[in-house]
Amino acid sequence: MWRGILVLLAISTTTADARPRQINPIPFAHEPCSVLDGRPCTPSYCSPLEPGPCIPEIDYPIGQNLQLTIQSIPSEADRAKYLKPDHDLDTIGDLFAELRGCWSPPSDNARAGMQMSVRFSFNRDGGLVGPPRLTYATAGVPAETRTTYLNAINSSLKACLPLKFTSGLGGALAGRPIAIRYVDNRELGK
Repeated sequence: MWRGILVLLAISTTTADARPRQINPIPFAHEPCSVLDGRPCTPSYCSPLEPGPCIPEIDYPIGQNLQLTIQSIPSEADRAKYLKPDHDLDTIGDLFAELRGCWSPPSDNARAGMQMSVRFSFNRDGGLVGPPRLTYATAGVPAETRTTYLNAINSSLKACLPLKFTSGLGGALAGRPIAIRYVDNRELGK
């Protein structure tokens, strides 16, 4: 009996692929899937018979780094994302909608195509931990224009503060950096 088990083990180890399983770096939602693949086509398919770790490939809608782009004039498809919620902020999506709804671009000294990024954090009560820190501004823009946009960002945020977080979201966001890229996509001068 032991002899038969050893023979089966010897056969299975010689026919099995000895290479380690490669983890697919492409997110599942972006990888083509075919019925000819010979495996199930679901994002979290794992088998206990496969060697290596079982890592589900899930394409999360919001990343871990809390980055947001706010346009001065949203596209038709994104208009719903710019409506402020009428309840306490309970999700990251609610927070992003509130921040989008707060933005009011400058009217004087504005520049078409201007982009500016800031980084800041909230405390658990919905206030800012410190002033927003400028991390990027469009190259070749005069200092006066940059100051105008930074003042518009600061005044837009101050007009909405303090944000009304639920206790769960306030505890989860407290101290975490949020990066916002403001894009002035208005057609100025017309």
